[in-house]
Parts: sequence; structure tokens; C-alpha cells
Amino acid sequence: QVQLVESGGGLVQAGGSLRLSCAASGSIFGFNTMCWYRQAPGKQRELVASTHTDGSTNNADSVKGRFTISRDNAKNTVYLQMNSLKPEDTAVYYCRYLGIRLYWGQGTQVTVSS
Repeated sequence: QVQLVESGGGLVQAGGSLRLSCAASGSIFGFNTMCWYRQAPGKQRELVASTHTDGSTNNADSVKGRFTISRDNAKNTVYLQMNSLKPEDTAVYYCRYLGIRLYWGQGTQVTVSS
């Protein structure tokens, strides 16, 4: 079992910044991919960014240049630095871990006011 604990969500004005964290614990597999997804009301969940233990990262086009994903393998923690936030970034943000099995975090709300 792997447990994921997310933190860092909140309310911010447009143009502001937030930093999300997702700490994984339990049976962590040495090679894994950790991602951030988001789901806005009435919309499907979408991939925001991903990072593998080899250091590779990928960002969705909608957040390139504004969001940065990073990870601390020693702490089994992934971060999402979100800058220049827009109202359309408002969503519940979910952490996802894929090692031997797939796990999801409980989600953290990000609200960007205009």
C-alpha cells in the first residue's frame, strides 16, 4: 500500500502563486512516476504534469511556462510550483503515484479569483 498526502491548496488572486506538495509513504517502488492531475467542476480530470524517478518531467501545454513539477526522491515527495495563476486553473488537484500499482491522493482545492 502507498499513502499520498497532499497539501498547499487554497485561494489566491489571479497572477498569484501556490505550491502544492504530495508526500508518498508506504511500499514505495524505486522506479515510479508521480503526477499532478486536476479536475474542474463539470470537466474531466486532466494531466497537469508528471515526473519520473529518472528526473524526466512533462507538462501539459496549458501550464507550460507557469507550472513547474519537481521531486525529492529522498523524501518521496513531489511538488507543483504554480505561478501566474489564472481563474481557469481553479480545480481540485490530485496527486497520482504509479509504481507497481496505481494510487491517488485525496485532492486539494485550488481556487483562483479574478
